Amino acid sequence: MLTYNCNRTLPSPIIQLMSNKLTHVDEQGRVQMVDVGDKAITQRRAVARGRVIMRPETLALIVAGDMKKGDVLTTAQLAGIMAAKQTSNLIPLCHPLMLNKVHVSCVANSAENSIDITATAKVSGKTGVEMEALTAVSVAALTIYDMAKAVDQAMQITDIRLVEKTGGKFDFHARDK
Repeated sequence: MLTYNCNRTLPSPIIQLMSNKLTHVDEQGRVQMVDVGDKAITQRRAVARGRVIMRPETLALIVAGDMKKGDVLTTAQLAGIMAAKQTSNLIPLCHPLMLNKVHVSCVANSAENSIDITATAKVSGKTGVEMEALTAVSVAALTIYDMAKAVDQAMQITDIRLVEKTGGKFDFHARDK
């Protein structure tokens, strides 16, 4: 386990490695927020995906709208959108963004006994929206779990990942979307 003392100076080779590779680490090895002031404003987009695996009976209750807590899929969709808007309050050093759009879909997948979640976040800005898309998927999945846990504590939240990022210095497209 790696522990870090804020007042401790790291050995020079480690500082060199960290400062060359990690943008959230300064020359002394301390965390810092990245300065995006000189970056150009560009159109940025990120897509993330995840899944909640459950018993077939649980999925059937959700699809039928028979869960005691209400409409699971709509509530999870709304929770994901709301979470994306709060990402900078949840993730240290994450810049607050004026999001142009967040779209969250929660689709029942009876072949896999799961709900598949996709979130797309868009911004006209100086930094990417990957964390917003990932946060949206994560909170949507947690909401599904919360609303269905009374009937299925064995649900699994899985496969949360970034599948696409456009804008900024480089684009990213996962092979296994």
